[in-house]
Amino acid sequence: MKRSLHISFTFFFIACTIALRSQPISSARIDSVVNVVLKTFDVPGMAVAVVKDGKVTHARGYGVRSLNTMKKVDAKTIFGIASNSKAFTTAALGMLVDEGKLAWDTKITDIIPEFRLYSPYVTEEFTIKDLLTHRSGLGLGAGDLMIWPDSSNFTRKDIIHNLRYLKPVSGFRTKYDYDNNLYIVAGEVVARISGMSWESFIEQRIMQPLGMTGSYTSIRGIKDGSDMIDPHAPVNDKVQVIHNDWSETANAAGGIWSNLEDMCKWIIMQMNNGKYGEGLEKQLFSEEVHEEMWTPQTIIPVHGTSSYNTHFAAYGLGWFLSDVKGYKQVTHTGGLAGIVTQVTLIPELKLGIIVFTNQQSGAAFNAVTATIKDSYLGVKGIDRIKEQKDRMDKAVAEAKKITDEVLAKINAQQKNNTATIDFNTYAGTYRDPWFGDVEITNRNGTPWFDSKRSPKLSGQLLYYKGNTFVAKWNDRSMDADAFVVFSLDAEGKAAGMKMEAISPLTDFSFDFQDLDFAKVK
Repeated sequence: MKRSLHISFTFFFIACTIALRSQPISSARIDSVVNVVLKTFDVPGMAVAVVKDGKVTHARGYGVRSLNTMKKVDAKTIFGIASNSKAFTTAALGMLVDEGKLAWDTKITDIIPEFRLYSPYVTEEFTIKDLLTHRSGLGLGAGDLMIWPDSSNFTRKDIIHNLRYLKPVSGFRTKYDYDNNLYIVAGEVVARISGMSWESFIEQRIMQPLGMTGSYTSIRGIKDGSDMIDPHAPVNDKVQVIHNDWSETANAAGGIWSNLEDMCKWIIMQMNNGKYGEGLEKQLFSEEVHEEMWTPQTIIPVHGTSSYNTHFAAYGLGWFLSDVKGYKQVTHTGGLAGIVTQVTLIPELKLGIIVFTNQQSGAAFNAVTATIKDSYLGVKGIDRIKEQKDRMDKAVAEAKKITDEVLAKINAQQKNNTATIDFNTYAGTYRDPWFGDVEITNRNGTPWFDSKRSPKLSGQLLYYKGNTFVAKWNDRSMDADAFVVFSLDAEGKAAGMKMEAISPLTDFSFDFQDLDFAKVK
């Protein structure tokens, strides 16, 4: 009897300890945190939702949709969810697996015969799962300049064809490097197997059953833009509205637009292993397929220590996976020009957190998500806003030092007229196998860079040193100025050129390092 009493007391004590350690955050506290985040990171608007035990406990908008209109953000405001779209693509493929129309190890060439990668062996062995797991051997963001910025005229057919020209940087299935273009191929697989476009499949087979009536698979499909946010970015140190920058060819990788209300339905279904509806009597995809999506496929290195005691990380099928305080975490982020988003699930706690922003500050969504997550995991004493602000300030300062030094050298040469070069040595047309032609011209006495297939990559060429120039893009919102390094032939004339982003903060989708131009005329 005394032993039973002791055991009961022990369990009671443990339960009380857990309850005291883990105090779910209140809506009032979330409001307070978000309002500080908006000011700290200069974000015009955010939308934040929390789902617990299958119910939405918080879903609110903050700030404004656009600095132009000053309309308020609410739970119905539409944001571009960017790469959070990838989980929809894997869900679509999973549904086709359930229907027996393909398998995760189906070869891509069985479905898309014209599919080719640089290595014939890799081409022959490449499977559906390889499209989704960032282990192809291609480098980070390889080929993204075919879809980014959005002025490019590459079609899906072009992208699939041009993959064969992208040289690998690691062994097949040996290393994680994030990729977008292979998700475009995955969308084409959905289309060819199902007989309908990727956009139609997602709308009819996923969004409509879940009641996601305020969501769209394409920005072009949004007929009434009054509920949309505008993207924002710092331009000359001032946050302002920029244009929506997205190529419709890449919708399967990041083209969905949605709102809090709809995305809550999506993550509730996810945390119910594909089940949805009243009493969870309906099934979007099987539990077996769902388990495969949340199973580690590609290992991601974890360096150092974290306040969440994270020891392992991996990529599943459309989701990042890791351990946090002993729980499995399933998450993904998304980024477009001027928009970043984050979805975080801790399935064992039946906890989901959604944060959308209309400014490209990852520090902002990280601060909000971490603060909410901490309250459920019992992590105390860490100011996540300060933590993220300090990290951001350090990264910005380091990047500014690099770019300022480059600019200072250019300005000094121009001021002292020390740069004596014959630009005719470099003028001409240069061709990269997958990116196409670039013209280097003398425009009214100013050296100029013009991409023929991606017109937004246009700007002045400033002499730096040796055979190196700096491309200063006309669109200053891109924050992607790049070194242009010419190679010379035996006669001292330019024979080719390569490129590299200057700032370490340049988005990886500006994959200048993958370009290798040869002069053609």
